[in-house]
Amino acid sequence: MSLEGLLKRVDIVSLHCPLTADTKGMIGKDQLALMKKNALLINTARGGVLDSASLAETLEKGEIAGAACDVFEMEPPLPTDHPLLHCPNTIVTPHIAFASVESMEQRADIVFNNLYSWLDG
Repeated sequence: MSLEGLLKRVDIVSLHCPLTADTKGMIGKDQLALMKKNALLINTARGGVLDSASLAETLEKGEIAGAACDVFEMEPPLPTDHPLLHCPNTIVTPHIAFASVESMEQRADIVFNNLYSWLDG
């Protein structure tokens, strides 16, 4: 299915992709306009994948139900006039979505396993 077809059908769009030449600006004004009025958008990928100004405008007009962003075009702290900081139905977090108890335990396991492998030759 095409991205356009997907955006027209789904209730939740959750972005999980690297920032590349192909994905930069992948979700902008035209793509947001395709989404349902009750749709939610989540970006935990990379800030440049999403046009924040277009998302803010879409949210201000009530054209989608809400958004959650953990990543932005720049690393937090964001300037106080960043458009997503003042939008209705929006949750913003400072690039910490990875910081659950489970992910920290998994990271520690990976580090210790790598150290044990190194020590074992």
